[in-house]
Amino acid sequence: MYAVGHFALGYLSGKVASRFLGVELNLSLIFFASVFPDIDIVIPFLEHRGPLHSVLVLCLLFVPLFLLYRRRAVPYFVAVVQHSLIGDYLTGGAQLLWPVSTGVYGVAVSVDSLSNVVLEWVLFVVAVVVLFRTKDVKLLFSRCLSNRLLFVPLMTVLLPALLTFPLHLPLALLFPHLFFLGLFALSILVRLNNHDKT
Repeated sequence: MYAVGHFALGYLSGKVASRFLGVELNLSLIFFASVFPDIDIVIPFLEHRGPLHSVLVLCLLFVPLFLLYRRRAVPYFVAVVQHSLIGDYLTGGAQLLWPVSTGVYGVAVSVDSLSNVVLEWVLFVVAVVVLFRTKDVKLLFSRCLSNRLLFVPLMTVLLPALLTFPLHLPLALLFPHLFFLGLFALSILVRLNNHDKT
């Protein structure tokens, strides 16, 4: 799945979990968590869709967060785990059980197939509607220090869109990528501008 699908699924699943548990949601952290496993793309010794896409590894990484933040950590866990269990599972799979198994689990739907592009558009539209209906979009432009975390999702959009590494970007998904690129860039700029004034 491309960044757009991961952002949308991470946001929507984190939003549902936060509502269910009655906890406040940090949007910058949710978008960061939604693409966290893909930092393996820029770490030379890690296989993409390998250890950082493992549900077992992600569970271990979240143990201290669960101990420290308890149920407040759940939406971020849901957002990070959906990346592998839904997004990458649907588009070729990932090593979900590493290190117990290096087998790749998933469905062989091509990431640039029409069905995946349509799915990502549907998820994008639903996420944008929820962002605006709940007024969550305003939170991205608040004086929140965590907005700096949006640099990681911003780079996730830029890598395939501009550098064609590791994936090319279908033209049909250009607008949703540009939307998130603009949203994250403006959020970071607002935070930097507010920081300069204080």
